[in-house]
Amino acid sequence: MKFAYRFSGLLGTVYRRGNLSFTRDGSSLISPVGNRISVFDLKNNKCETFPLATRLNIVCVGLSPDGSLAILIDEEGAALLVSLIGKCVIHHFYFHKPVHSVSFSPDGKKFVITKDNVALMYHAPGKKREFNAFVLDKTYYGPYDETTCIDWTDDSKCFAVGSKDMSTWVFGAERWANLIYYSLGGHKDVIVACFFEENSLDLYTISQDAALCVWQCDTELDGLKSMPPKKAAREKDAAGDDEEFLEEPKGEEIHGKANPSEQETREKVKYSRVAKYFFNKEGDFNNLTCAAYHKKTHLLVTGFASGIFHLHELPDFNLIHSLRFGAASGVGMAKRVLRAKAAGTFQQHGFISIFSRWTIHCNWRGGWEKHASGVTAVTFTSNGYVILSASLDGTVRAFDLHRYRNFRTFTSPRPSQFSCLAVDSSGEIVSAGSQDSFEIFIWSMQSGRLLDVLSGHEGPISSLSFNPMKCVLASASWDKTVKIWDMLESWRTKETFIFNSDVLVVAFRPDGKELAVAALNGQITFWDHESAVQTGSIEGRHDLQMGRKELDKITAKQSAKGKSFTTLCYSADGQSILAGGLSKFVCIYNVKEQILMKKFEISCNFSLDAMEEYLDRRKMTEFGSMALIDGGAGDEDGVAIPLPGVKRGDMSYRHFKPEIRVTCLRFSPTGRSWAATTTEGLLIYSLDSGLIFDPFELDIDVTPSNIRKTLHQKEYTKAIVMAFKLNEKKLIQEVIEAVPSDEVDVVCSSLPDLYVEKVLEFLASAFEISCHLEFYLIWAHKLLMLHGQKLKTRSVKLLPVIQFLQKSIQRHFEDVSKLCEWNIYNIKYALAISQQRGMKRLAEEPSEDEENLDSDSDYLMQEVHKDNSSS
Repeated sequence: MKFAYRFSGLLGTVYRRGNLSFTRDGSSLISPVGNRISVFDLKNNKCETFPLATRLNIVCVGLSPDGSLAILIDEEGAALLVSLIGKCVIHHFYFHKPVHSVSFSPDGKKFVITKDNVALMYHAPGKKREFNAFVLDKTYYGPYDETTCIDWTDDSKCFAVGSKDMSTWVFGAERWANLIYYSLGGHKDVIVACFFEENSLDLYTISQDAALCVWQCDTELDGLKSMPPKKAAREKDAAGDDEEFLEEPKGEEIHGKANPSEQETREKVKYSRVAKYFFNKEGDFNNLTCAAYHKKTHLLVTGFASGIFHLHELPDFNLIHSLRFGAASGVGMAKRVLRAKAAGTFQQHGFISIFSRWTIHCNWRGGWEKHASGVTAVTFTSNGYVILSASLDGTVRAFDLHRYRNFRTFTSPRPSQFSCLAVDSSGEIVSAGSQDSFEIFIWSMQSGRLLDVLSGHEGPISSLSFNPMKCVLASASWDKTVKIWDMLESWRTKETFIFNSDVLVVAFRPDGKELAVAALNGQITFWDHESAVQTGSIEGRHDLQMGRKELDKITAKQSAKGKSFTTLCYSADGQSILAGGLSKFVCIYNVKEQILMKKFEISCNFSLDAMEEYLDRRKMTEFGSMALIDGGAGDEDGVAIPLPGVKRGDMSYRHFKPEIRVTCLRFSPTGRSWAATTTEGLLIYSLDSGLIFDPFELDIDVTPSNIRKTLHQKEYTKAIVMAFKLNEKKLIQEVIEAVPSDEVDVVCSSLPDLYVEKVLEFLASAFEISCHLEFYLIWAHKLLMLHGQKLKTRSVKLLPVIQFLQKSIQRHFEDVSKLCEWNIYNIKYALAISQQRGMKRLAEEPSEDEENLDSDSDYLMQEVHKDNSSS
């Protein structure tokens, strides 16, 4: 089994902070999610998370006008220059202080960032052949407090910067003779947003107290005059003299004044306030948190902390529409609405979200019959059309994925909090473990009745697992035991395994012959449950590498001694096992050799807790760690240290850092991907075979030229074997598709047994991207018919490949069947219209022609169903 899994998607996460950006054509939305960015394709209803990450949460994103580059800046001012085409990092840069906003100029030649009370203009990357991608051009001073927002004019000649000192500054991107800087007041609170009018220097400024000021300029954009060359050269030389004493040039500096003299304002651009409007005239609104302006349609949308949104037409300030989205508060609520419409993911307790693996999109959320408390476990039945969920509210709910409804609700005779869930391979028996009554409840899926209550454990039930091949249930408990229950013998205890520490999780191998158990001491043990014999063990405590929390009094090395794996999952072939717990690492072990094969670091986001191995010396003072001081504690005695076992912490603190952990791991049935539910969301890791050179039994004569030469000589079987030895996917596709359809039967019969599995695996992957559907179906049909008996003897090993092939064919079958049904309906409609042309419709029994029409349509449907069943 190969372990070249790579990050391929992030699901179920929520918007935290940062600005949203639409691409130039408006078809995609770019949103920061933690320390990553996701691109939502609004036309095709897809979402993609890039395989790159910053060190901390992203606070602002700058998108170039052509949509090829993006600048990502995290909480400490570290920036990444990212190619949105290649999905890779081009350059790293550090601004040394937190950055509040970043914006590219409309012509793409410059970009401006704001930090503290300074605005810095840089040359845009890619426009100049520079070794350093971030070349400073000008530094603008003016505001007395931190800057908040940026906006550019349409011709990139000027830009405006808002500030917390209630002022807005207009700067020239070049040193214009009549506009170098201009300061605007008129507000009584922090500036939230500022917007230029289209092709004009007229400006709108919006403050946090819900006030809008309309500023009119006496000069058009074409009226900006260039500075005389002599004066510009003199100022440039003065700036150059200061740079001689510096290690690197800082660019030109422009110092603005809030109250310039009359001589400095003579023959300069002037602004006048023509109107001032208030959003909260009736007093039913609170602080304005965000705003956006569409220049072409003159539409302004504003969001308030209470969840209210308003759409106004400017400059007349006409209210067009207003709406309310919940009662949530916080900065960026309007952005969250757009984010929710684009992705449909909000983190709320009691919800169940179902995602499509192909589109990385939330297809459905169980909201009408949601749980009253947190969901502790979910599982699919074997047919994949029913999903069950257990909750702390004492219910187990079954949802039908055909009609998207809750059709069964299982409850216990007395209220219990369910901590784990399992369903047997037939989908008829449902079991749930309680963490307060120490019992296991068994229900029937068909009738919904409680069949039995299994007692015997003396501690909370931590995990349940059904044997995939037999009617056997394994239960793990904190009482240091694992019990095996037999359904065929009236749920009697078949075996009891005793351990030295609390048992956290159990998992059966896909063939049902082995049981894996993870305990609190960090060990993973393997058992033959038939003979009650231990077959192996893995000491995995040191592989977790637990990090140190900010409030921990002991080192990470010492705290790792008390950590353990909390979730296990076998691979599809049963040769490997996936393990995770209270750590940022996920481990894959080889079961037979009992060794660590590979470790995956699921997150590098230091905005989460328990990420660092050592304490940050910059936060240490002579009185202790700075993390023990809460910024909003007031008269209290600092931060209270949480009790042992507390994972979430106190969310009332201003600086709340959730702890990194992995709560559940699952392999896909094909073995080509696995998923992990973590603090950041649902992470998907997949095999990316396109970037790996992995030859098989390669010798010196196997070259692309020799393969094509053999193919030209019509020695198809030999060419296929040589192509699989080289293992280049494009070359294999070229050889397979060069085989005539009437020769497929002969080639399949002469193919060596060793290569049948490889051809089936290639066919499964080719179904996803190729348009030659019928040709590949012929290949799959001939291989399975000719080699079916031999493949059956190796069914356990070949199970992932067969499931991968079945999934690919099933997906095409669903797409084609929908298209056929739509075509049948259109044909039936066209025939009905042609029969009714020139005739008046009478209220009488159907004529013979209509009966013939129905029979013709029925005949068409029967033919299509025959084709589908044969395919």
